[in-house]
Amino acid sequence: MNLSQLRVDTVKGIGEESAKALGGLGINTVQDLLEFFPFRYEDYSLKSPGDVAHEDRVTMIGTIQNEPSIRYFGKKKNRLSFRMVVDGVLVQVIFFNRAFLKTKIKLGSTVTVTGKWDAHRLTITGSELKFGEIERQGNVEPVYHATSTISSKQLQRWIKVALEMYANQIVEPLPATIRERYKLLNKTETIRHLHNPLHPDLVKQARRRYVYEELLYFQLRMRVFKQQNRELQSGRQLIVGRNQLDSFFAQLPFTLTGAQNRAVDDILADISSPYRMNRLLQGDVGSGKTAVAAACMYAVVKAGAQSALMAPTEILAEQHAKSLADWFEPLGLSVALLAGSVKGKKRSVLLEKIAAGEVDIVVGTHALIQEDVFFQNLGFVITDEQHRFGVEQRRVLRNKGGSPDVLFMTATPIPRTLAISVFGDMDVSVLNELPAGRKPIETYWVTHDLFERVLGFIEKEVKAGHQAYVISPLIEESEKLDVQNAIDLYTMLTNHYQGDIQVGLMHGRLSAAEKEDVMNAFAKNDTQLLVSTTVVEVGVNVPNATVMVIYDADRFGLAQLHQLRGRVGRGDAQSTCILVAKPKSEVGKERMRIMTETTDGFVLSERDLELRGPGDFFGSKQSGLPDFKLADVVHDYRTLETARQDADVIISSNVLENDEEYAHLALYLKEIGAYEGEKID
Repeated sequence: MNLSQLRVDTVKGIGEESAKALGGLGINTVQDLLEFFPFRYEDYSLKSPGDVAHEDRVTMIGTIQNEPSIRYFGKKKNRLSFRMVVDGVLVQVIFFNRAFLKTKIKLGSTVTVTGKWDAHRLTITGSELKFGEIERQGNVEPVYHATSTISSKQLQRWIKVALEMYANQIVEPLPATIRERYKLLNKTETIRHLHNPLHPDLVKQARRRYVYEELLYFQLRMRVFKQQNRELQSGRQLIVGRNQLDSFFAQLPFTLTGAQNRAVDDILADISSPYRMNRLLQGDVGSGKTAVAAACMYAVVKAGAQSALMAPTEILAEQHAKSLADWFEPLGLSVALLAGSVKGKKRSVLLEKIAAGEVDIVVGTHALIQEDVFFQNLGFVITDEQHRFGVEQRRVLRNKGGSPDVLFMTATPIPRTLAISVFGDMDVSVLNELPAGRKPIETYWVTHDLFERVLGFIEKEVKAGHQAYVISPLIEESEKLDVQNAIDLYTMLTNHYQGDIQVGLMHGRLSAAEKEDVMNAFAKNDTQLLVSTTVVEVGVNVPNATVMVIYDADRFGLAQLHQLRGRVGRGDAQSTCILVAKPKSEVGKERMRIMTETTDGFVLSERDLELRGPGDFFGSKQSGLPDFKLADVVHDYRTLETARQDADVIISSNVLENDEEYAHLALYLKEIGAYEGEKID
């Protein structure tokens, strides 16, 4: 019987209550139990002082050289210490609150100590003590995620029983040719060594095999869906060419970069093909995605169809609508904004015009996907900051017209490793050049006690004719987070500058009209300093702003910090970003260091992935990434590449249909509906 269909309580020792508790860990079947892997391993293999790094967890065996001493401090607290010789080296051993061990530790006896190694002082701070010797190998113990009702030891026992009962029923899905090519363990050995490794190297071998299998399954799925989507989703073939863009390019106040020109060519080629476009346009902050999108919208309108652009926030939608209107209306094209603030009669009239084809380009928020919005001839759909929208929202907009071409845009540079995975069914265009004349933004990290000097720097920049932002993580005071909030900052800065600098306040609770008033005042330099929450993160464009101060910067992720930094440096003057933070965690400190070291969004995104993991990069619900048990698309990127190449060969060579070795892979694809042409978004 298939282990994925055998209930977990068929394992001896697991009763009804235990099965219910296991269900809380997502373990419902025997297969779930066998593939519930340890999250770490305790290595009790014996080490020598010269073989281990500072602060490693170690196990050492030695001969006791002195009687243990005890020092008492505080109430009921004590420190026991003694010295032992380990492979000719004298090592100090310390145990806290283990005074009872003193009578058991005898001069000249042999003990095995496990604990944290201090290489500078040749000291182990012990956590475990065993009397006598243990073997030098075969002492790797798995540690599982436990609950209040199920311990790691219980899981270890149940998994051991499950392996005894069902190991001979574990199915091998990988063809022997692939296993031999990469010298991979078989599936049964893999499961055994992941749970009961005799040596750390066996854990590595088993993990390597399992990770490859997970990534091959994933890449096969992506490869099949991409191929079938292209075949099944015939698009509308619009006749567009660069010659149609001459008048648009002629009135732009700048020249496109080489990367922008390449992206325009990619998109126009897709629009002209008989297949529906499914392309991601990714580029760093300020790389000019809007100009690329605008050029392609112009070409589509010239070919006789409508275009739509969906943005995640009303302020960004308004910004896009204004930019596009400035570019297009002199050329005779009509641009309309459809957002939550457009209501009543005004909205009804606009919807009629869109449905009648009287509006060429519609810019909006999620209001674009409401049921009463109809287009006469929608040919091109752009989703800006696409990871802010759920899969279903993107699908609804895509289905508003008769197979329109689809372009996703993001100012969050996505590392190539993640783009291969999340957007494996998309084509990708990258804008990796900044427009001419842009200077790199200088970034500094300071602590809160230097904030007065930061305020002095802002004053100096304002006197030179420039403007500044100060960003706060929260709108109002929070009892849970000790962070300065936007309203308090606004009050403090207003009092500090005493009217010499006009201060504005922007946050998400303002109405659309209020936000527009605040932004207009800042854009016109009526206010020189804008205190804001992260609503200015994307889209706001004030070239005169040269200072970005981010208060409590350790509360933000790297991607968000980079987005905020990108609000300055949009003009010719040198710009500065100042991170005000005193991070308590090492990860927080590392974020600050990375921000000061690079302004390259692609480098930052790689580091952000390393710090946060892929699930948090977009938000796991929207990322499209499966829940890998062991694979990590960042650290396992070489395996990811190999799996992608192998998946391409497998699909293109038809071995799934013709070779018995590939029967299990073919069955997997059939089970998930890949052979029925179902779509993965």
